[in-house]
Amino acid sequence: MEEWRDTTTLDQLFESIKDCRRCSLAQNRTNLVLGAGDERAEIMFVGEAPGFHEDKQGEPFVGPAGKLLDQLLNSIGLDRKQVYIANTLKCRPPENRDPTPEELKTCTPFLYKQIELINPRIICTLGNHATKILLKTSTGITQLHGKLVRKGTLTFVPLFHPAAALHKPPLKSVLIDDFQKLKELLKEEKSRREEEKQASEEPLGEEDAQPEQMGLF
Repeated sequence: MEEWRDTTTLDQLFESIKDCRRCSLAQNRTNLVLGAGDERAEIMFVGEAPGFHEDKQGEPFVGPAGKLLDQLLNSIGLDRKQVYIANTLKCRPPENRDPTPEELKTCTPFLYKQIELINPRIICTLGNHATKILLKTSTGITQLHGKLVRKGTLTFVPLFHPAAALHKPPLKSVLIDDFQKLKELLKEEKSRREEEKQASEEPLGEEDAQPEQMGLF
C-alpha cells in the first residue's frame, strides 16, 4: 500500500495512487488529479483542491481560475508546460468545501513526494489554505503575498489565488504585480543556488587541506 513512497517519477507516483481509497473523497470523484506540467520545473504552483472542471478532466486549474493563471504566466514569459501545477488534495471535496484535517493528513504526503521529485527552486502557494498548510503558519495571505519565505530547504512565494481575483477584481492588479516580483525572485534564487553550488565545489586551499600538526611537547 505504501509503494508510492519508492517511486522515482511522477508517472510512477500517479500509477501507484490513481485508485487511492485512503479517505472518503474517493467515493464521489471522477478523476484523481495529481498535477500537470514540467516535472523538472523551476516554479511549482500549489492550490487547495480540484474543483468541478478539474475533477471532470483530471487536470488542475482548467476552469476560469486556470485561464487567469495562464494569463499571469504569459505576462512573465512562461506557460503551464514550463511550470508544475498541483493541489494539496488530489480529489475534489463535495461542493468545493474546505479540506478537513483528516483529508489533509492523508493527502499532503503525496504533495511532498511531488515536491521531492520535482525539486523546484520556488513553490508558489495559491491562496490562504495552501499557504497556511505548506508554511505551517497562521499568518494570512494578505500579509504574506509576494514575499519570499524559506522553510528548511524549501523556498516559497505565497500568492493570492486566481479565483479570488475573479471574485474581487482589485486583486488582479495585485497578482499581476506579484508575478512580476516572482520573475525577479526566480532570478535571485538561481543566482543564490549557483553560488552555493560553486562554493561547495571549490577545492580546499593548501592551508585548509593540511591537517593541523600536533606539537611534540
